[in-house]
Amino acid sequence: MPQYLSPGVYVEEVPSAVKAIAGVSTSIPGFIGIVPDEVNSPFVDVVIDEPVGKGDGTKKVFNLSRYPVVTDADTFKIKVKGNPTEATLSNDETKKVSQVTFAAAPANEDAITADYRPFFLPIEAGVVKLCTNFSQFKQFFGDFSQDTKHNYLVHAVYGFFNNGGSSCYVVRIKDAKTEIDKALNAFATIDPISLVAIPGNTDDAIRDKVVAHCKATSDRFAILDGPSTADDLTTLTKIPNSGVMPKRTDLAAWYFPWIKVFDPIINGSLAVPPSGHLAGVYARVDNERGVFKAPANEVIFGAQDVSQPLSKADQDNLNPKGVNCIRVLNGNILVWGARTVGGDDNADLKYINVRRTLLFLRESIDEGTQWVVFEPNTPALWQQITRNVSAFLTNVWRSGALFGNTPQEAFYVKCDAENNPPELRELGQVVTEIGVAIVRPAEFVIFRISQMAQTS
Repeated sequence: MPQYLSPGVYVEEVPSAVKAIAGVSTSIPGFIGIVPDEVNSPFVDVVIDEPVGKGDGTKKVFNLSRYPVVTDADTFKIKVKGNPTEATLSNDETKKVSQVTFAAAPANEDAITADYRPFFLPIEAGVVKLCTNFSQFKQFFGDFSQDTKHNYLVHAVYGFFNNGGSSCYVVRIKDAKTEIDKALNAFATIDPISLVAIPGNTDDAIRDKVVAHCKATSDRFAILDGPSTADDLTTLTKIPNSGVMPKRTDLAAWYFPWIKVFDPIINGSLAVPPSGHLAGVYARVDNERGVFKAPANEVIFGAQDVSQPLSKADQDNLNPKGVNCIRVLNGNILVWGARTVGGDDNADLKYINVRRTLLFLRESIDEGTQWVVFEPNTPALWQQITRNVSAFLTNVWRSGALFGNTPQEAFYVKCDAENNPPELRELGQVVTEIGVAIVRPAEFVIFRISQMAQTS
């Protein structure tokens, strides 16, 4: 306590009893891409007339200044005095040099230069990079390329930003079966990640590990790709051995079919997995409406078509099981499903927005109440917890995420002597019970029309 020794007015700062809980981000994905050590991309700048050395009258091996020079043989040309000549390129791993050997020895003092387009060398496998735009992504992982799996990742990240995403974390691995654990462990330490996707992966064992990662972190949701097409649609509703569907989980959504986008490599339409574009749709909906709005009935920007058209009758058999269809409706490519994997079998958590809203509430309250740890476990603390959590949920209700005309109808927070008896306090526990009425999407819109009797 301060001492007051002379008359006067004293103004003191008193710590506020209100410790605001801020909502966490819900739309930052972590992308895992299968990318080789060397990427053959036509968008890498061509090296023109790079000096190699001078002839000395022998079929001498000349060393290029770059190592390794990994390039397409069609782009590699050695010139003597400006004229192309026959030569071979090799990389010496021991000496760490790239070497050129001539078929015919150049004359003494002849100037020797090289033209070639080097392969892009991406960042080391297993290293996670934060990307806030597509240009930044290309610096680390390369541009569109001839490598199929690498191109899936590039299209995914491009589609993410094109559909409304603002930032994402990306890590590359060379083989999903042997390195997926390494990538997921790297993501585990990055708190902002709230979505996880491996563009193009349909391997069930890999999907299981991604879902297990989301469960372990308790604040993440997986976006899974289905196959590009399916000759027999019934396989989409059956788990592996008899089908291709992931195992039932409320921590993931599964989408079918793939989408067709413009690919600059082939200068035409290419079918690509939709998970990256959908992560962008999630981000756009979260930012414009809120995480409580289902990421469905939304246009996929950049999509030109789907790899397999689906009818309403087709979707009637897929939707109840949680196969989220991408369809062409009224000339637009739309996300036309909002269910977690398993659909009706997930009961209260069958909708994506409900599951993700719960994750949002859980993580926000977790991060916003860290101050409670080691505080005296008294009724005063219980009141503070109730007040702060109620204030946060009131704001969530005002945003439209909770159902009810009043906050009392939308949620309740209970932290009192009844759920904190002496035996729990002796264990160092303080227990708060929270109930929320999260809004459900209007999945089935029904109008009943009948004729009225004519009155005149």
